[in-house]
Amino acid sequence: MNVMLVSGYKPHELGIFKQKDPAIKFIKKAIFNVLFPAIEEGLEWIVISGQLGVEMWAAEVVFELQENYPNLKLAVLTPFLNQEKNWKESNKELYEFVLSQADFVDSITKKEYESPEQFRLKNHFLISKSDGMLLVYDDQKPGTPKFLLETAKQYISNNSFEIKQITFDDLQMVVEEVQLFENEQS
Repeated sequence: MNVMLVSGYKPHELGIFKQKDPAIKFIKKAIFNVLFPAIEEGLEWIVISGQLGVEMWAAEVVFELQENYPNLKLAVLTPFLNQEKNWKESNKELYEFVLSQADFVDSITKKEYESPEQFRLKNHFLISKSDGMLLVYDDQKPGTPKFLLETAKQYISNNSFEIKQITFDDLQMVVEEVQLFENEQS
């Protein structure tokens, strides 16, 4: 896999309302645990649409990985122009930082928000330009990532595309691993 799309829940869907929430550390570790071996196997590009939550945290993981893997690249392909227009200032700052560090930035529809159709176009476009997807999503807790997952499942019927999911059980295992490690260190 050369190009991996990464997406998942928005912060409010996980009950995360602060950028310093301790849960983010575990989500980022789970993302790292999937990306690291993929990089070792030849992953070159991570693609996100720039939405808050899992995608922004994945971007931060990519920036950490780039310290040891400078050939790893991040592309941010937004569904429409100025998607951050109505965001809180702290979220805009994180978004602008990610865009400034990304290796490629573009907007899929080349216009500002007009309709939900732009999200559907984004999902189809990003899946068609990727070899696979990492989705932080649990079928037991529906949320906005379900639309991307449904699109990917339809795409698989005619195309080669790999879906990796991080579920709440996977996140719980990461929490336990990290806590065990931290207890052994103290």
